[in-house]
Amino acid sequence: MAAAPVVAELRARSVLVPMSRPVRTASGSLTVSPLVLLDVVTDTGVVGHGYVFGYAPEVVAPLRALAEAIAPTLVGRTLAPAQRMRELAGKFRLLGLQGLLGMVVAGIDMALWDALGKLADQPVAALLGGEPVPLRAYDSYGMVDPVADEAALRESVASGFTGIKIKTGQADPADEVAAVGQVRDIIGPDVELMIDYNQSLDPPEACRRIRRLREFDLYWVEEPVAAEDLAGHAYVRRHADARIQTGENWWFPRGLSAAVAARACDFAMLDVMKIGGVTGWMQAAGEAQAASLPVSSHLFVEPSAHLLAVTPTADWLEYLDIAGAVLIDPCRPVDGYVTAAGPGLGISWNEDAVARYEV
Repeated sequence: MAAAPVVAELRARSVLVPMSRPVRTASGSLTVSPLVLLDVVTDTGVVGHGYVFGYAPEVVAPLRALAEAIAPTLVGRTLAPAQRMRELAGKFRLLGLQGLLGMVVAGIDMALWDALGKLADQPVAALLGGEPVPLRAYDSYGMVDPVADEAALRESVASGFTGIKIKTGQADPADEVAAVGQVRDIIGPDVELMIDYNQSLDPPEACRRIRRLREFDLYWVEEPVAAEDLAGHAYVRRHADARIQTGENWWFPRGLSAAVAARACDFAMLDVMKIGGVTGWMQAAGEAQAASLPVSSHLFVEPSAHLLAVTPTADWLEYLDIAGAVLIDPCRPVDGYVTAAGPGLGISWNEDAVARYEV
């Protein structure tokens, strides 16, 4: 019996990648993707890739340093993501897996799964018992100017997207009502419309605002209050007559468990980086199924396309490209659907682009 492949090296590089569509939120704008690219090099020469999104450029250096500090723990160990995750959770039990450390550990998990898929010449979706399938995607916008962004919104619909998400939370509620109404007029009644407050309101204000938007037939209202305020989300669910989406800021499956216990949401939005990589996602997907929560993805188009394909209550894939500029073959929507690519997670670096954007 051949020896199992082992990790020979873990490499980390940081890049600042221009976003094809800058994202404006109620709390600021994102014009670049601060990414840390992770490479798990095996003793067979196969390299698994994963990446993490730092949100702010100042964060990529400590993320990279954490990955480099963890690397010796993995060298010489087999490609067994679930076992490696248990060991890292044990190693850092007193600190806990969340924040920057949790992000790095999840990125390593993604790279381990990618390496497994490449060694087997199979997509990760197949390793998990499924197969790549077309997933309905929504086009994800920041805060929009309905006049300046009208052409882009119409193009999204014309290209096949059956869902559009916009960020909202304007200082003047009347401006918000006007903007949401204009977007609904632009995309028409047959395209689902989601809005995202990015945690910008308190519960009573969220209820007041959401009630004013009822006429626009919203598919969901996302993170109207602080992500960690589960009681606040539950309050808005009870009093605003709207379906509440949250989850992109849950740390590992325990975050989903707490939200379910608090009756905080009607949907679950899993972020593969914060939920614990491929391994954490699969655990959370089981819990979501048990709670009858439809699951959508947050960012990370490439790995999310594999994971939603094997998620029993899969709902929507968020299409917001944060890494395509450094990928050889980024996942692109076709007629409003995204299908996972392989082998592995379908991630291969465009080294010329990496060199251009590396910091």
